Amino acid sequence: MSSLPIIDPSAIENLRELNPGDNDEFLREVAVIYLEDTPERLAELEECLASGDVPRFTRAAHSIKGSSANMGAMVLREIAEKLEHQSKDTPLAQLVPMIAEARAAFAAAEAEIRNIAKL
Repeated sequence: MSSLPIIDPSAIENLRELNPGDNDEFLREVAVIYLEDTPERLAELEECLASGDVPRFTRAAHSIKGSSANMGAMVLREIAEKLEHQSKDTPLAQLVPMIAEARAAFAAAEAEIRNIAKL
């Protein structure tokens, strides 16, 4: 289990600082996009397992890594980074347990984000 926070408070503050005084409207907008897009990227990882599409798998993992870093979802970012790197030289079937970890990390991040952004 990771020692990283599920959500990094400094990332949330950075998002708030991008549009100060808006009563967290910008934070909510970014959070909604993240919460809608990430399950699609996680599903894409699973689709790539079935099709064996390594480049698409790597891109999906990279996308999850970047958006999770922006949102402060540090545990998911870490898992996505491992998926991205390992997909290049590990058979995708061996990454199935890590995809399950990613889904669990997203569920935890989603709960915290919804609480922080009051969604």
